Amino acid sequence: MADFGEILRTIGDFGLFQKLILFGLCFPNLVLPFHLASLIFIQSDPERHCNTDWILRAGSNLSSEEQLNLTVPRQEDGTFSRCLMFTPVDWDIDTIREHGLNQTTDCQNGWVYSNIVYEATIVTDFDLVCGKANVVGLAQTVFMAGILLGSLLFGPFAESFGRQRATQIPMIIMLIFTVTTGLSPNFYLYMASQFLVGVAYGGFRINCIVLATEWVGVTKRSYASCLSQTFGGVGQCTLAGLIFFIRDWRLAQFVMVAPIAVVAVYIWFIPESARWLLDQGKTEEAKKLILRVAAINKRTVPDTILEKIAEKKVVQKGGILILIRSPVLRKYFLTITLAWISLNLSYYCLSFNVGNFGLDIFLTQLMFGLTEIPGHILCIFILEYLGRKISLMSTLLTGGFTCFLTLAVPQDNAVAITALATAGRFFMNNAGSICNVYVQELFPTSVRQTATGLGSIAIRIAGMLSPMLNILATYHWSIPTIVFSSLSFVGGALVFLLPETRRTELPDSTDEAEGKRNVTIAMKIEKGCKVDDYDYEKSTKL
Repeated sequence: MADFGEILRTIGDFGLFQKLILFGLCFPNLVLPFHLASLIFIQSDPERHCNTDWILRAGSNLSSEEQLNLTVPRQEDGTFSRCLMFTPVDWDIDTIREHGLNQTTDCQNGWVYSNIVYEATIVTDFDLVCGKANVVGLAQTVFMAGILLGSLLFGPFAESFGRQRATQIPMIIMLIFTVTTGLSPNFYLYMASQFLVGVAYGGFRINCIVLATEWVGVTKRSYASCLSQTFGGVGQCTLAGLIFFIRDWRLAQFVMVAPIAVVAVYIWFIPESARWLLDQGKTEEAKKLILRVAAINKRTVPDTILEKIAEKKVVQKGGILILIRSPVLRKYFLTITLAWISLNLSYYCLSFNVGNFGLDIFLTQLMFGLTEIPGHILCIFILEYLGRKISLMSTLLTGGFTCFLTLAVPQDNAVAITALATAGRFFMNNAGSICNVYVQELFPTSVRQTATGLGSIAIRIAGMLSPMLNILATYHWSIPTIVFSSLSFVGGALVFLLPETRRTELPDSTDEAEGKRNVTIAMKIEKGCKVDDYDYEKSTKL
């Protein structure tokens, strides 16, 4: 029986079709980082004072300096209070000047901001200062909660309704609510819109990699994950330039709508995964798609293959139950999930803290993006030469150690702190690419998307916790670093329990995923045998 790996080699496992679909599914990752713009570029504690224009009714000719002297109390260091004002009174201006005001209250009519880096941020538009200062962390958590729900919904959705629909629907949701976010008149609608953008973000992110991976052959399989991450790095650099020139978060939202709209149109022309169609027993649809791909790649499909396309197969069911019942798959899932959690907690703690490293935020963001691009390209070659297991262990352990080194550097040394944080984020980002490849190769087709989705849920919980973990720095600046660095050490060490999957076919059945089939591409080439020479049961048959 021919397996899907043989079919791919027959029709071209990295021809024109694969290159087009790879670009089409990776390109949106260039835009995805833009959704973090309103959450990162905020200048969380801008210069400000209470809006006290109430006094202008009593004296319309007051200078700005006199208005502040009469209506805003001073702090111990002599500067005007940022969060308090004198309680408004119904006196004439002469009485106020003669007796002065003594009773203070919180700002009642908003704030007046000065010396700000941006023209408008969610902090200044929604007055997220003083008693509401920590609400910015809540907004970051809500966005990550949306990504978590997207992973929860669209993981199993892709198993039942296909990878194609699971990439199309999120892009439409993202387009609609990116516009809604930019139009939000208040913080509550902003958070609701960002939550739904997060749902779309999570849904598309996990499914685009799986769809691309299932169309690519063994030797180029890492391209789907690494190139999507590379596009994300380009997006990080573009984001820094975008916000540098467009310092209004609402305008930035509308600028990012244009590329999202382009993706929302062409995404409908990206075909379904033939591997998934065969796994679902939809052999006629799979046959038409395979012939079309062969034509695009200028290959011919032998009659022996065409004859087998009509054969039916028993569809393997079980979903999440397969992960629970199989001790081997359960071990794989828990181990890869812990690695994923540790790297994402580190990644987002560093990303959300970008404005606090001491250097210019635009420069730091640009450095973050520039280090990602060569890192993910290098990751493609590391995965092939070192394998998945050693690569993941080394990046997690090295990344955790690099983050730990920031504790040994004086906190006023902004250059050293930024350099170490950038290096730590570099290794964690590479570990993320490796995990995305690894998880596709550890689990069979029938639960591959479920495993990816459930793992993504766990890592999004880590993303949600990262703003909360950063808040613990108010008690001691070292707490967040100690926590996420230590977790990276633990996650990296436990990767030792996973098998090496380099240059093996994607498993189509539980038995194959558990290692009961000991046939790899290298063995086939070594022995000079054809796939049909092996008489073992396949889950995906043609």
